[in-house]
Amino acid sequence: MGLLREVLNSSKPYIAMVALQFGYAGMYIITMIGMKRGLSHWILVVYRHATATLVIAPFAFAFERKIRPKMTRSVFLKVLLLGLLEPVIDQNLYFLGMSITSATYGSAIVNVLPALTFVLALMFRLEKVNLKRMHSQAKIVGTVITLTGATVMTLYKGPIVDILWYSHHGATTTHKAAAAAASSSGQHYLAGTIMILICTCSWAGYFIVQSITLKEYPAELSLTSLICLAGTVEGGIIAMIMERDPKAWALGFDSRLLASVYSGVVCSGIAYYVQGVVNRIRGPVFVTAFSPLCMIITAVLGAIVLSEQVHLGSLIGAIIIVMGLYSVVWGKSKDHLLASGKGSGQELPTVDKSRLELANTMDEPSKVTIKDAIRPQDP
Repeated sequence: MGLLREVLNSSKPYIAMVALQFGYAGMYIITMIGMKRGLSHWILVVYRHATATLVIAPFAFAFERKIRPKMTRSVFLKVLLLGLLEPVIDQNLYFLGMSITSATYGSAIVNVLPALTFVLALMFRLEKVNLKRMHSQAKIVGTVITLTGATVMTLYKGPIVDILWYSHHGATTTHKAAAAAASSSGQHYLAGTIMILICTCSWAGYFIVQSITLKEYPAELSLTSLICLAGTVEGGIIAMIMERDPKAWALGFDSRLLASVYSGVVCSGIAYYVQGVVNRIRGPVFVTAFSPLCMIITAVLGAIVLSEQVHLGSLIGAIIIVMGLYSVVWGKSKDHLLASGKGSGQELPTVDKSRLELANTMDEPSKVTIKDAIRPQDP
């Protein structure tokens, strides 16, 4: 029982992050449907975080009443920054870029998030790298590979690929109509890609600031509520400037309401809290390392529900990104083992020249062998 309990406890961060990817994939599809029916992404962001605030705030008040730290000016400014980075900049640019491209493409290009988070974590000294260790080298190489995949997706589009490995007349007709509509409306994948990349940089910055803020304000539910409230206020100001038609704020009992409620509860309220907990335990790079799963789920759902097109360039770039992310995740898993004292870092073997020289100059048969001379360097 003790071993089983230990395995379950160590698996919780993985299970939580995998479950979130299913939640995000559903949000991408539902939101895309709502936006096609006239839902403004500026207004969606406001309703989304207002819903999340109403849902999470009571739990924060009930469960963290005794452990909630005092609000300081430093924490308050960080909360405002968090509300700006993720709810306002990230989500608005992402939804705008996704409307120009597709839900599948958007979820694929966001896979550069772990690489960007890794770079920012290095800059803010939240991530340590020892070039002599193999797992540190794996993280660096994986980051480079991930950025290469994103570049391929940006610069090469290619022919349409049927990811379900079959085609039928209805889907083909829908694809042709969608392509014609995209061409006639002047939609450009490059512009959408740039928007999604900027939003991804903002999202990576959010995880870094969140990790720093949790050290000063270790109350995940309360911090989540404050971020959602800040996002509601800041996003509301932007939305009132961008959407001046009062009718645009009206919601009916349709996909627009579902998109607002679902994304608010699952992808803002629950996601912010879970990401905060895992971020505090495993760090920001681990939190962002599971996005390829979301891409796969979104691609399948997008092809079935939205009849979206998947281009060869997107497929090739996504495969390259997944390869890079596997390298990063492997390196992070070794980091955790070292931090918990359950593993030892593997290093490239080096030859101790002094031992070899001693072995060659001794008259008697030396007890120092080549095998003894080749040893890992001390960390």
